[in-house]
Amino acid sequence: MQSIYEHVDLQSNYRRRKIVNKIMLTLTGLTVALAVVPLVWITVYVLLQGGKYLNLDFFIHLPAPMGMTGGGVLNAIEGSAVMVLLASVIAIPLALLGAFYLLAKPSTALAHALRFSTDMLAGTPSIVIGLFGYAVIVAVQKHFSAFAGGVVLAIIMLPVVLRSAEEMLKLVPREMREGALAMGAPEWLAALKVVLPAAAEGIITGIMLGIARAVGETAPLLFTALGNDNYEIGKIISDGLRYHQSIGKIIGTIFAQPADALPLTLWKYAQQPYQERVHQAWAVAFVLMLFVLGLNIVARAWMAHRRRKLFG
Repeated sequence: MQSIYEHVDLQSNYRRRKIVNKIMLTLTGLTVALAVVPLVWITVYVLLQGGKYLNLDFFIHLPAPMGMTGGGVLNAIEGSAVMVLLASVIAIPLALLGAFYLLAKPSTALAHALRFSTDMLAGTPSIVIGLFGYAVIVAVQKHFSAFAGGVVLAIIMLPVVLRSAEEMLKLVPREMREGALAMGAPEWLAALKVVLPAAAEGIITGIMLGIARAVGETAPLLFTALGNDNYEIGKIISDGLRYHQSIGKIIGTIFAQPADALPLTLWKYAQQPYQERVHQAWAVAFVLMLFVLGLNIVARAWMAHRRRKLFG
């Protein structure tokens, strides 16, 4: 009789677990839908509103005078590219070096201070970072510049890339690094040739997240880059070559001038009373989304190519 009761109890437990499992799967499916639906809604809405105002002039021309139709946002596209490039050059190497230090010396006082500082920096409002950039760069140089904008974007990128890189490096089996060291490789070579490639996919994802956050920032650029409707890299280079300036002088001019950016242009255009500018604001929003999407596609394609190359 006891075995029959045990069998009935097992069946009851099994049915109860199946019911709980179905309920939890339903709840998780609903939460996924709640997360996906707004994303799809925003994407489709921006696509419909901004896509119809895109044309070739939008990408290759500077803004038209206020109140006139036509023109483009070449200045904002080039300004965003310059500042995000500078931010990446500054933030990514520093973040990777910091992540490797945290991996090698996780319990030192400096490591604890670095983690705490990174967490605090990640939670600092971007407008505060913009004010800091204004105080230490713009006020000292006495002018707004793409350089100042790139530096504040690097500060914003740094904690995102550093903490994601640290977590990805932790997932690399310790035996891989120890094996390289046992074969006589120095610490830096083991990190560069063994640990870094093993964590490359996760690190690249973190870098993309950092770039995506930096490229969408507006408030810090109001205090540093300010905006410039006449910012055109092609003209700066042609003028520099005409007057026989050095490459360093031309690059310095590119970073020394006030610059515009896509989110800054979006913010300015969206609040203007001219319908043409409002339409272009939607187009700028669409271009920003395309930029982030393009980053993801390129990075994932590169990672897939790398997997095929490594594993066949």
